[in-house]
Amino acid sequence: MMVVMLGFSFFSASMWAGGNLGASLHTPMFIVAVIIGNILLSSYTGLLAYIAGKTNLSTHLLAHYSFGTKGSILPSLLLSITQIGWFGVGVAMFALPVSKVFPEVPLWVLLWSSGILMTCTAFFGIKALTVLSAIAVPAIILMGSQSIHIALRDFGGWHAWLNNIPTQTMGITTAIGVVIATFISGGTLTPDFTRFAKSPKISVWSTVIAFFLGNSLMFLFGAVGSSFYKQSDIAEVLFKQGLIWWGVLTLGLNIWTTNDNAIYASGLGLANVLRFPKKYIVMVIGIIGTALSMFLYNNFIGWLNLLNTMLPSIGGVLIADFFIINKGRLGTHHHFKKVRLAGITAWASGVGSAMILPGITSLNSVVIALIVYTTWVRIVDKKR
Repeated sequence: MMVVMLGFSFFSASMWAGGNLGASLHTPMFIVAVIIGNILLSSYTGLLAYIAGKTNLSTHLLAHYSFGTKGSILPSLLLSITQIGWFGVGVAMFALPVSKVFPEVPLWVLLWSSGILMTCTAFFGIKALTVLSAIAVPAIILMGSQSIHIALRDFGGWHAWLNNIPTQTMGITTAIGVVIATFISGGTLTPDFTRFAKSPKISVWSTVIAFFLGNSLMFLFGAVGSSFYKQSDIAEVLFKQGLIWWGVLTLGLNIWTTNDNAIYASGLGLANVLRFPKKYIVMVIGIIGTALSMFLYNNFIGWLNLLNTMLPSIGGVLIADFFIINKGRLGTHHHFKKVRLAGITAWASGVGSAMILPGITSLNSVVIALIVYTTWVRIVDKKR
């Protein structure tokens, strides 16, 4: 379970985001933002992991209880579409560095060959993800550590990094929001993987460690190089350090594991919507994600903002239903409801709060959704 979750949370997009934060914050503020952001992120995913470890249900089946059997189509569609997008971003993030090493190969060939290969391994499910992650996780730790070592050696050590002068400016609240946004969409799908854990304890600890430690390391790997080389793109940093060949291999494996998790989760969601076998859906959405890869990569910030707005309130509803309304058990009184307005209204309220309230967007969304869902069930549903 730990290998799968670390393979999921070790993602090059977090390095890229870490590079942006490293260029925009003094190092002490960067450290504070990463720690706070990942505490909030791992708390959110840890609660969802506990639910999955206790019930052995995926995100989409859990949504049947709080959104209704037909109402669950809404979160399933949203989560599936966003994971197709993540898959496309990952394909581009892999193909672009490879094109720097092999400029004679057309980019479209690299995009489609990598997209098809990643899709094929996702076809085989959780066992293939485990094997791939077991290779990729140690490789990315070694590469990131070597990159930091070279940067510190050449630019004056940890003291130089701690006294880094940022080239841009960013507020601490915005920075925390960026940390959370990089994995709030994947984090909402935590139950899709942790439902296989042997106990709730294993489910929670593997998730919390993976999201706190894993995501923090990815941000650190990106930030140190960005601070010294003034380049937020990790591939450009590795190129300057003479590590591009090793970087292509390890980043490729790193992206591959996260992409396979994304497309696997997306297949589960669309299977809930279309009532069609997941493994065949995976093949179709792999093609779609690859076709959209460059468009999504070129609009990455806008994509992150969309995820940060639309998805966290889904998790807020699931958490409220399980822990507050049903006291740590699966509900039984609304098994056969096709649509639960409590869940849909709470989700919409969370989205609205993310758009208009100041502060950390995703945190606002989760808290408001939780409050609205709890209030609706205890007041409106009881009156009925």
